Amino acid sequence: MAESDKIARARTKKAGSGRTGQVRSVADIVPGVSRAAFRRFGFVQSAIVARWPEIVGEDYARHSAPDALSFPAGKRSGGTLTILCSGPFATMLQHVEPQVIERVNRFFGYAAVTRVSLKHGELPPRPKREAKPELQPLSAEVTAMLKPIGDAGLRGSLEALARQIGVTKGPPRFD
Repeated sequence: MAESDKIARARTKKAGSGRTGQVRSVADIVPGVSRAAFRRFGFVQSAIVARWPEIVGEDYARHSAPDALSFPAGKRSGGTLTILCSGPFATMLQHVEPQVIERVNRFFGYAAVTRVSLKHGELPPRPKREAKPELQPLSAEVTAMLKPIGDAGLRGSLEALARQIGVTKGPPRFD
């Protein structure tokens, strides 16, 4: 190997190019790739897109979606969240803008957003959720086992757990 090749390799390793010559799994690579794609569109944290219904609620999420998040130069707070919304829902969203800002900031854990910008447009299609299976009533045996529990909250939680377990089919599978 020529001396210039050795110097070039040493510079590459110092620069932290990420190339190690080792085999890496796709699971190790994908978060970095998706993070770069979301940053390109203004999302430092891609979770805001994935968890939008949790942040603003199902009713608002049905008619809106986060489009971009921009911060002042060199800062990570005081940003502007651009929300894509459908038709006349923008007027409704203007009225609840302080609540949306508060919920987004609660999600981030700090005052990341201080302003909301609304943008009219076609919303991306939402993935359809599977219908929840209907819960079966508890058997007499399970009811009898739970009856002696004095704490009503604990008993209710255990009953709900028993109903959920009754709906499942076999052990969990990780396909």
